[in-house]
Amino acid sequence: MKLLHTMIRVRNIEKSLKFYTELLEMKLSKKKRLDDCELYFLTDGMTELELTYNDETPKEGYTIGSGFGHLAFAVESLDKFSEKLHNLGYEYLYEPFDLNGKGSKIAFIKDPDGYEIELIEKVVWQ
Repeated sequence: MKLLHTMIRVRNIEKSLKFYTELLEMKLSKKKRLDDCELYFLTDGMTELELTYNDETPKEGYTIGSGFGHLAFAVESLDKFSEKLHNLGYEYLYEPFDLNGKGSKIAFIKDPDGYEIELIEKVVWQ
């Protein structure tokens, strides 16, 4: 068995596509129209994220719920990512910090709909 994708509902597809493709470097792999919504599948080459844009999207957006935690992405360098983040006009929810005292760093951001995203820079030991 294999996990195929994670789906989240979005309020503004243009803002969400920009966030995930420009900032997080995912690629739009396919788009599918259903009776009441449009599905956008984004990939990083290994994992897929489905953004669902419903025809009748609530003006105020969706309630994320208390059970959802966050999505997590690996980054090569949080220093380089920080520069890109700020150049694109985004900010951290939690600035990068050392997770374990051995150089691994994490940070958190939010996407345009408020979904939290953890960014993880791991130290590779030679």
